[in-house]
Amino acid sequence: MQESKKANKSLSVRDAARAGADKTKAQGNDHSIASDIKSLVEFFYIKTVPSYGNNFFFTIGIYLLEIFAILAITGIIMLVFGPYWWNLTSAGNFVQGVHLWAAEAFVTLIFVHLFVNLSTSAYKKKRIVWLLGSVVLLLVLLEFAFGVGVNGNFISQWNAKAGADLWNGLGLGYWVNPLNAGAVFGWHIAIIPLMLVILLLAHYLIVKQKGLSTPYRKDIPFNTVPADHKKMYFRMAYILIIILIFAVLFRVPYIPPLTIQAAAQAYPNVVATTFLNEFNFSSPTATYFDSIDPYTFSTRSVYVTIPYAKYVDLANVANKENIVLAENATMQNKTISEAFNYFEANNSIANALNSSNPLVVVSASLTKMAEEGVYEPVLQSESSSGLNYTFTIRFLSDTRILQKYARAYGLRTSQWGMLKVGTYSIEKVSGYWLFPYNFMELATGGISWWGDLQNGLAALIIFLALMFLPYIPYLRDLPDRLGLYKLFWNRFTVPELKKAKRNKK
Repeated sequence: MQESKKANKSLSVRDAARAGADKTKAQGNDHSIASDIKSLVEFFYIKTVPSYGNNFFFTIGIYLLEIFAILAITGIIMLVFGPYWWNLTSAGNFVQGVHLWAAEAFVTLIFVHLFVNLSTSAYKKKRIVWLLGSVVLLLVLLEFAFGVGVNGNFISQWNAKAGADLWNGLGLGYWVNPLNAGAVFGWHIAIIPLMLVILLLAHYLIVKQKGLSTPYRKDIPFNTVPADHKKMYFRMAYILIIILIFAVLFRVPYIPPLTIQAAAQAYPNVVATTFLNEFNFSSPTATYFDSIDPYTFSTRSVYVTIPYAKYVDLANVANKENIVLAENATMQNKTISEAFNYFEANNSIANALNSSNPLVVVSASLTKMAEEGVYEPVLQSESSSGLNYTFTIRFLSDTRILQKYARAYGLRTSQWGMLKVGTYSIEKVSGYWLFPYNFMELATGGISWWGDLQNGLAALIIFLALMFLPYIPYLRDLPDRLGLYKLFWNRFTVPELKKAKRNKK
C-alpha cells in the first residue's frame, strides 16, 4: 500500500514536471517567435546617427519605405477588385485615394530627400548611394505616369496620348507604348515595382552599413548619438494620418473615358469626315511623324476597309468601297472631294446612306456603326490585345474631339498629360512636381523646330547631369559654394552649433 502511494506520488511529480516543461517549452516557442520578429525588425535599424540625424530631414528614407509599403498594400487590393470597384464604389474610391496620395507623398518626400542630400553634398562620400537614388527617382516618376495610365478614365486616355508622343519623340515608342494599357499595366504592377524593391533595398542597406553621411566640412561639429526610433514611429503615424485625411477630403473624381460612340453621337459629321481622312491617308495618324514613325499601319485598312467589310456582311449590302477603289485617280479624287464637302456642310448622316457618292455612303455607314456602339468593338478586335487602345485613342485624337474634351477639363495639348484637370480640386494639387516639364513645353511651344524630342532630350540631359553629379568637376561643388548646407546644418538641427552659439553669448 505504502509502495503504491510512493509510486503514485512519483508519477504525479513526474507529470507535473513534464507539464511544467511543456509549458516552459510553449512559452519558449512564443518568446522565440516574438524574438525572431523583433530581431528581424531590428536588423534594419540604424542604431547610431550623427547628433543631427534624428531630425526629420535626415530620416526621410524611413518614411519613404513606409509609404512604399502603403502603395504596395493598396495596389494589391485594387488589383484584386479591379477598375470598376476603385472608380465607382465608395470603398474602392477611398482605397484609390489612399494609393494616389501615398504616391504624391512618396514623390514629394523623394524630392525633399534629394534636395537635402544635394544641399549637404552627401554624394561626395557616398557616390554609389547617390547613383542608386537617382535611378530610383526616375523609376518613381515613370511608375507614377504609368499608374495614371491604367486608371481607366478620361485622364488615362489623355495621359496615354500625350505620353505616347513623348516616348515616340525619344525614339522609344516601339518598346514603350502608353496606348497599350496591358503593357503599361505590366510596367506599373510588376516590372518597375520589382526594380524599385531591389534598388531601394540596396540603397538602404548601404546606408545602414556605412551610416548616415557625416559633414564633409570641418566647421560643422557633431557627436554620434543613438537613433531615436520612437520619434520615427510617431512621424510614420503622422504621415499615415495625413495620407488618410487627404484621401477623405480630396476624393478621386471619375471622368468616364471618351468612346467613339459618344464622339459619333455628339459630333457625327466630324467623325464622318475623320473616316474620309483615314481613307485618304491625310489624318494626323496617317501623317504622324515625331522623330520616328511608330504608326506604320494603314489607316485606310484599319479604320475603314476592315470595319466596313464587317458592316457589309451584317447589313447584307453592296460594298461601296470597292466602287471607289475601282475608279481612276482623277475620278477618285473628285469622289473624295465631294464627300468632304457633303459632311463639312453638316448634311444628314441618314440621308448620306442613300447618296449617289459611294464614299459618302461608306463614311455614313461607319458613322452609323459608331453611333450604335458597334464600330469600336470591331476596331478593338483588330488589336493584338484587347487592352491595346492604340487604334481607338489615335482615332479619337484624329477627330480632335479628344482634344476638345481635354480643353473642357483644363488640359492643354502642350502639357504632358498627368493630373491637370482644373475643374476638380484634386487635380489642382496633384502632379504639381511636373510643373518644370510642363513649363518647358509651354515655353517652347512657339518654336517650330522644337518638339517632344527636344524636350525629352533636355529632360534626359538634366537627369544625367543630376545622376553623375559626383563626377562632374565644379558642378559637384556648386551646392557648397552656394552655402546650401546651412539650410540643414544649423543651430536648429545641430545641437553642437546651438551650444557653441550659447557659449559665445
